[in-house]
Amino acid sequence: MTIEFAGNQEIVQEARKHLDQPAWDFLVGGSESETALRRNRLAFDRLGFRPRVLVDVRNVDPSTTFLGHKLRIPVVLAPVGSLQRFAPEGAVAAAKAADQFGIGQVVSSATLPQLEDTAKTGKHLKVFQLYIRDDWPWVEDMVHRMKKAGYTALCLTVDTARASRRERPILGRSSLALVSGPGAGREYGAAMTWESMGRLKKMAGLPFMLKGIATAEDAKLAVEHGVDVIWVSNHGGRQLDHSLGTMDTLPEIVEAVDGKADIMLDGGVNRGTDVLKAIALGVKAVAIGRMQGYGLAAAGPAGLVRVLEIMEDEIVSAMGLLGVTRVDQITSAYVRRTDPVLMPHEMSAWVNIPEGRIQ
Repeated sequence: MTIEFAGNQEIVQEARKHLDQPAWDFLVGGSESETALRRNRLAFDRLGFRPRVLVDVRNVDPSTTFLGHKLRIPVVLAPVGSLQRFAPEGAVAAAKAADQFGIGQVVSSATLPQLEDTAKTGKHLKVFQLYIRDDWPWVEDMVHRMKKAGYTALCLTVDTARASRRERPILGRSSLALVSGPGAGREYGAAMTWESMGRLKKMAGLPFMLKGIATAEDAKLAVEHGVDVIWVSNHGGRQLDHSLGTMDTLPEIVEAVDGKADIMLDGGVNRGTDVLKAIALGVKAVAIGRMQGYGLAAAGPAGLVRVLEIMEDEIVSAMGLLGVTRVDQITSAYVRRTDPVLMPHEMSAWVNIPEGRIQ
């Protein structure tokens, strides 16, 4: 069944009706001043398109291939912790949407249900994302379970060596607040190094993704360590405040990688035009986190499918107006740095949301 939302701003507004304040704060907020969160959006807004005309665009194909799987659009569901706060089935609800629509999913180790339950749902691309929260026997067990369940690849998140101060849930005294300090096994993640990452990669024996790369220096090291997918991310502005927007860091990372690994990106991806801007600067696919939460909270798997349908329509429309028919035709020649026209915040991609923000 198709949910009759006309645009994703309606889905955002519907999601707010269904979420309590702690869940909403967890979904939309960032760390401390939320400067990094806003910079993610600002980095997209600083890019303008350079369209070509008089091109036959009657047949536009927005699909791509990633990790050997065809994606209907160059979008993957990002790993989101506590998905059960947005839909009772948690990651299984997201899996149903990804399978129905035809994209990939990265399943968080910090969400319910068990990783095996999500793995059994659908035949789409599934990657398992791991936070290091215990000793090596625990890690070995998680990797064994992940491989036995049939996941295609392993993703290690590396920008959470310490917990950040996410002030919306902190000030709300929410149990979802993550405060500074080792706790909850975080000392194990804090001890991770390039050498221990290499040990994990060898243990997995699968395509390996490194999520949380933000500099050319670390991108180069990742290539040297044989990482297959370098994931440009600042955790959606939820970890180090005042970090650069991911699209701002992307050019130096693309240059450092030099085609030796695929590149993904998240952070501020709200519209189909954002997807195309990221493709133009060198990514293979983008990942969506908050948009995933909005869709699930609004109407479960059907709501998330509708989010993706709307993004696909935006992508196809923009591709045709750019004068391209395949995503591999989109290069940096189609974008140029320009001035933003709006001040960025978590809702600034949708100018029709009353008063700009939803509290």
